[in-house]
Amino acid sequence: MVTEGVKSGPFVVGFFATVIGALLGLGTQMYSNALRKLPYMRHPWEHAVGMGLGVVFVNQLVKWDAQLEQDLDKMLQKAKEANERRYFVELFILSQNLLIGIAVLVIH
Repeated sequence: MVTEGVKSGPFVVGFFATVIGALLGLGTQMYSNALRKLPYMRHPWEHAVGMGLGVVFVNQLVKWDAQLEQDLDKMLQKAKEANERRYFVELFILSQNLLIGIAVLVIH
């Protein structure tokens, strides 16, 4: 989905996914420290690990969503083709039966 005036490409999506993941990891660690009534930046390396895990999580989520969209498009295309085949085969059989019926009426 692209809004007018905003360019959306793989770099933009990847950049924002990385930023959101880092903020998610940082916020989770700071919230954890706040719940335990500890200083927000008690162990800075925990924040770095949380940010890294958040980045990995959100980027994998974006990849999974893109793959899911491709798979859904393939399934919808197959369903459309199957429906078209079914419709045209039924139409062809009905037209043959109609022609046979007309031929039988004409013969008698």
